[in-house]
Amino acid sequence: MSLARVILALLLLFSLPGWGADFTARVDHTQLVPGETFELILESSDPTLFGKPDLSPLEPQFDILGTRQINQLSTAPDQSEPVTRWIVTLQPRQRGIVVIPPLTLSGVQSQPITLHVSETSTLTPSAQNLEAVFIDASVDRETVYVQAQLILTLRILHSVPLYDDSNLSTLTLSSARVEPLGEPRTYEQTIGGVRHGVIEIRYAIFPQQSGSLRIPSLSFSATAVETAANSQQMSPFSSRPGRAIRVDTSEIPIQVKPKPADYPSDAPWLPARQIELSEAWNPQPTEARQGAVLTRHVVLKAEGLSSAQLPPLPQPTVDGLRRYPDQARLTNEVQDQSLVGSREEREAFVPGRSGDLSLPPLEITWWNTQTDQLERTQLPAHTLTVAADPALALPLQSEPSTVMGGKRPLLWPWQLACLVLLLTTLIGFGLWWQARQLPAIVKAASAGPSPRTLLDDLRRACLANNPQATRQALDAWARQQPETLAEIAARFDPLSVALDDLNGALYSESGQHWQGETLWQALQALPPPTPLTQQEPGTLPPLYPR
Repeated sequence: MSLARVILALLLLFSLPGWGADFTARVDHTQLVPGETFELILESSDPTLFGKPDLSPLEPQFDILGTRQINQLSTAPDQSEPVTRWIVTLQPRQRGIVVIPPLTLSGVQSQPITLHVSETSTLTPSAQNLEAVFIDASVDRETVYVQAQLILTLRILHSVPLYDDSNLSTLTLSSARVEPLGEPRTYEQTIGGVRHGVIEIRYAIFPQQSGSLRIPSLSFSATAVETAANSQQMSPFSSRPGRAIRVDTSEIPIQVKPKPADYPSDAPWLPARQIELSEAWNPQPTEARQGAVLTRHVVLKAEGLSSAQLPPLPQPTVDGLRRYPDQARLTNEVQDQSLVGSREEREAFVPGRSGDLSLPPLEITWWNTQTDQLERTQLPAHTLTVAADPALALPLQSEPSTVMGGKRPLLWPWQLACLVLLLTTLIGFGLWWQARQLPAIVKAASAGPSPRTLLDDLRRACLANNPQATRQALDAWARQQPETLAEIAARFDPLSVALDDLNGALYSESGQHWQGETLWQALQALPPPTPLTQQEPGTLPPLYPR
């Protein structure tokens, strides 16, 4: 009877007029435990709404612990407008289903919000043993299927202030994958008449093999702020006035069940709390055209699974329909303190012919961990009504009106084009034949220094009596001569003698006494090369020329 009254009250609340989009209400979570506090955030972006919201409707069901107001500018990329927020800290007085009624600001009402306060608290006064800091670890179930989600909740409660040096050990499991469920959440809870600060941390655990799984003990360490009563007991040499505290959780055994025997062997294993399939078309299937792109956007959402566990969606082949799938987009988000994995797939269809094309239904087989039974979720089949595109239709016959009417097609443009092509071919052949008569190797012009510059470098090296520099300058000068250095020395004896002195200076200890003036005088007296004598035809050159 009470549940029916609650449902009726919700229907009445949602039927009330005057809820404005410029005055909204929201909470960070809707699942509470007895004595837990939460924050109600009221927000208005309408500058015509003045004053403060009326909080009197909250007093029958909630204790109002505090209210603060924040004025700031919105961060919307297209515009910047002032936003006013009222953050109200509340604590429910009742258990079960509690509704936050609509609140009024200048005649505009916010929407109601439904909360669920559990009947029993996970912590009892006997469990805390009057400790200033203690930690509680709990799981949402003690038996779970392999690869299904198991939620581990850690609550660190403290009745004394803590410094910001707190630390929680890392949760690691060799046979399971662990993912944090959002950021740590802080609130207050009254236990045994004492108000405690709560740090709540949640993990999603996915066992990877059946059998027994033990969640190890976790340690929390922090420094508690010393009060004035016991601050005199603090050591004068301590770095911080406080007391080091460390608390540990107990190990939690979990039984991991294998995949049910009646689950289809050809279907991927998907143990989830809920699975949803949705789709969107652009344009609609009834507006398809031949050769035009038709886009289908399918979203698979699974509560209790990560996006990495979701398989690719089936893609059946349809005759006359070309498919172009895009890369899938995987995302994870936390909804109602559970991990929700999403897989978004976009696919483009191009009909190759007109008429009706049948697209089969899209079905996903999964195991419902709430009801412990096999379920199937599917999208309905679609019939694509493809309209013919006149631009793609090929003509059935040519139009012979120009020929049958007695007019002959003009031939002189084609004859002129053939003549131009013949002339360009002949010119290209003539240029190729002329290029064949040229020598295969053409001596490239030297891009180095001029002979005059090389000769000046050689003179300076000789007069400086530097054998190494003289040898380098001599080699550079000889590379630009029509004869090699050996041939020049062979036909001029003074140069041959001077080169022997230079080589002796380079490869002996007497190099520092070498005089380069003799070599320079030999180079200046060098006679020009004699032209080669014409040999008689049929005679061979000498084997060892002088």
